[in-house]
Amino acid sequence: MTPLIAQLQEDLRAAGTAAGQASARRFFKEEIKTYGVKSGAVKALAKPFIKALKTEPKAAAFAVCGELWKSGYMEETLIACDLSYSRRKEFVTADFKLFEHWLHEYVTNWAACDTFCNHTVGEFLMRFPDKLPVLLEWARSKNRWVRRAAAVSLIIPARKGLWLEEALQIATIMLHDEDDMVRKGYGWMLKSYAELHEAAVFDFVMKHKSSMPRTALRYAIEKMPADLKRRAMEK
Repeated sequence: MTPLIAQLQEDLRAAGTAAGQASARRFFKEEIKTYGVKSGAVKALAKPFIKALKTEPKAAAFAVCGELWKSGYMEETLIACDLSYSRRKEFVTADFKLFEHWLHEYVTNWAACDTFCNHTVGEFLMRFPDKLPVLLEWARSKNRWVRRAAAVSLIIPARKGLWLEEALQIATIMLHDEDDMVRKGYGWMLKSYAELHEAAVFDFVMKHKSSMPRTALRYAIEKMPADLKRRAMEK
């Protein structure tokens, strides 16, 4: 698959600009590697690349994902996420070990974390819910992105009404996390659960609002009615 990857990298370099690099870096506190390609253009380049791999075995496609992850470039990372998600109908339980490897070894910013976990990991968990307890382990990880992953992997399941109890357990574990990106992650998770379980999320917020970081609290109540927001924000 090396020629295919080499062609993709050449196309990304050709599409990238210095202005695009500067623009992308404004969204991250961490140092990132980027070609400076706009997201729409990345999607356009990814489409034929993923299509070309469609007839290859899943193992070959996942090997390509690994090479893209290793590059460290933001655009290649996002294409790797799209590629792994494109094979979701072929997921098996054993794939989770590889997904965990990518998470622990290569995820170094919120965009990679959220794109990978919202789609590939979230879809995997819905197919194999017996792996759900692993998220409780992730929530206690020393790695900030693994902790964030524990929350954002439940964003899509939340919208389907799945696993409220587990989500509240994760939020409780991370309740006083000192990392702002983790706080935003579990706050976003709670906001997603509030769409179908507003009362339960509101009760959780009210129970913990005296010690809950304001960043997480604001995220959690963002879409609630004004009167509930007011009550939650009262000291």
